[in-house]
Amino acid sequence: MDERRRAQRLEEENEITITIVSGGGKSPKEKILYNHSKDISVSGAGIQTHIFLPVNTLLMIEMTLKTLRQMITVIGKVKWIKVVFEDESYEAGVEFFNTPNAAIKKLSEYISWKQKC
Repeated sequence: MDERRRAQRLEEENEITITIVSGGGKSPKEKILYNHSKDISVSGAGIQTHIFLPVNTLLMIEMTLKTLRQMITVIGKVKWIKVVFEDESYEAGVEFFNTPNAAIKKLSEYISWKQKC
């Protein structure tokens, strides 16, 4: 499989709160979800969730960076979804966009710092 990521990912679980801004088809009934990320980069994240998020679903993600205990808020769009356990667990790839420069800078510095450790 060809690597299509634009930025290097840091494999680390972080607590996230997802607010569904708009659905990409059938929008889930739940609007706020508490889950975790599997990996992060300055351009996106892999997340684990307990509900199916259709491709193109627009999300606001509040991410608490594990070591720093700092919150970062990003806007992202679901690019792909994979069933882990039917009707119980899903993995999704989220691409960030329209993210404030301060959040991107904080993410970049955090990822660089963690990769040096």
